[in-house]
Amino acid sequence: MNVPIRSIRGMNDILPQDVHYWHKLESTAEDLFTSYGFGQIRLPLLEKTEVFTRAIGTATDVVSKEMYSFDDRNGESLTLRPEGTAGVVRAALQNGLLYGPVQRLWYSGPMFRYERPQKGRSRQFHQIGVELFGAPGPDADAEILMLGSRLWNSLGLRDLRLEINSLGNTEERAAYRDHLYTFLSAHKDELDEQTRERVERNPLRVLDSKSPEVQALLEDAPLLSDHLGEASRQHYGQLKRYLDQLGIDYHENPCLVRGLDYYCHTVFEWITGELGAQGTVCAGGRYDNLVELQGGKPWPGIGFAMGEERLVELLRQNADVAPAVRHAYLVAVGENSTESALELAYDLRAGMAGLNLVGNLNGGSFKAQFKRADRSGALLALVLGEDEIRNGKVAVKFLRAANEQLVLERDEVSDWLRNYIDTI
Repeated sequence: MNVPIRSIRGMNDILPQDVHYWHKLESTAEDLFTSYGFGQIRLPLLEKTEVFTRAIGTATDVVSKEMYSFDDRNGESLTLRPEGTAGVVRAALQNGLLYGPVQRLWYSGPMFRYERPQKGRSRQFHQIGVELFGAPGPDADAEILMLGSRLWNSLGLRDLRLEINSLGNTEERAAYRDHLYTFLSAHKDELDEQTRERVERNPLRVLDSKSPEVQALLEDAPLLSDHLGEASRQHYGQLKRYLDQLGIDYHENPCLVRGLDYYCHTVFEWITGELGAQGTVCAGGRYDNLVELQGGKPWPGIGFAMGEERLVELLRQNADVAPAVRHAYLVAVGENSTESALELAYDLRAGMAGLNLVGNLNGGSFKAQFKRADRSGALLALVLGEDEIRNGKVAVKFLRAANEQLVLERDEVSDWLRNYIDTI
């Protein structure tokens, strides 16, 4: 006997009883993004590995440890996308979407990273993201943060904390990196092995360490804000004034650096305290050098990506998200009942957009079929017995209310159902 095959570790099934949370998140996001002028872009799952090594940086954990990369039959290195922004930039360059008016794009879909699976973190995960190109000022940063804040309100998520920071430009960040490296190297004996490795590969990543000992040491470390030039300070200051004016609460986090090398100036995260260690549900920032890194002329950009798995878990805990209403179950018993039931179901579905109707399969007595109807969660049972079929009638039995059973003419059912659905 063959052993049943199981899914790959960290790549999980999304079952029907959970999908309505995903639909709520995705449809709310799509409607909101569209209202802000963002158009959807759909990206391939596979990209040339260089798309990510150029953009994300070879010193990051994503590139050095987490990417699913392989050589195809022609010997070209390909990678399952670990994030969306680099692919959007590649697509925008390739298809001539840049170097004109401000371009607003959004995307969604699965991403892949070889991480240790845990609650809120899997190897195939799903992101929704937005990218805005061609606007270098802090007003674009405020627009993106306003969009995120509106989304949480639309989803009924009230307790997300927005943290912001400025990384400055490339030169300022490089100068700070040198100072931070000098400081951390002087305290190397106080660091664990993983942190010492990060110091050598990318010392900025030490700033977001979860180790209490490392965070205590960093209290005496040089500050990135002390290395910002006047233009960077003005950009960051103006952004904060915009957020104050808009009434968007935020907290400054001088250790917030994000894990990808392409970020500059404004970076941000929305964080929850309800998901344990995996508290970041949405993050992003400005990446004014990324288009050039991908082979284009310099062009500013800013965006964010949100983890759907984590937001779905928050919706499950905090929001009143109901599954789709099952309107009716079609019960049919007797001679020619199958043919009559199929015909009725076909006509009702064709004539009523949005009707949720389940037809009985595998026969059975009235008692058996009514049990199935009840278990389906349907509000109504549409009943075809021999008398109904012979007389061109359909009986309507209310499964969730005490209303009296109705008997309708066959050609009245569609209008009656439409009016009934409008009242629920």
